[in-house]
Amino acid sequence: MKIDNNLPEKAVTSELSERLKQYRIDYPMKRTELAEKAMVSVGTIARFENGQDISLSSLVKILKALDLGNNLDLLIPDPTERPSFYAENAPKKKRVGRSKAVKNDWKWGDEE
Repeated sequence: MKIDNNLPEKAVTSELSERLKQYRIDYPMKRTELAEKAMVSVGTIARFENGQDISLSSLVKILKALDLGNNLDLLIPDPTERPSFYAENAPKKKRVGRSKAVKNDWKWGDEE
């Protein structure tokens, strides 16, 4: 299943849980081994693999223990690595505000 913005949060959680479980099995690693390597409880791994919530720090530890830590950068990309960040003519944003109304005094030649 492809994860995108159209999936409800529960479906995303379920898909991530199933992927992590399958990755652990293919590694191959038992839950107890993963728990020891990640320094989290076996219950934390079981909860996540069953689609329940765990803390973000626990998820990061588990991903690192499965050698998936390099993929964490894909979750929230570094904004300085976007091409638009380096565009010379791009104005630096200081804050978000309303756009100002443009005064237009131009008229057609037949208007008075």
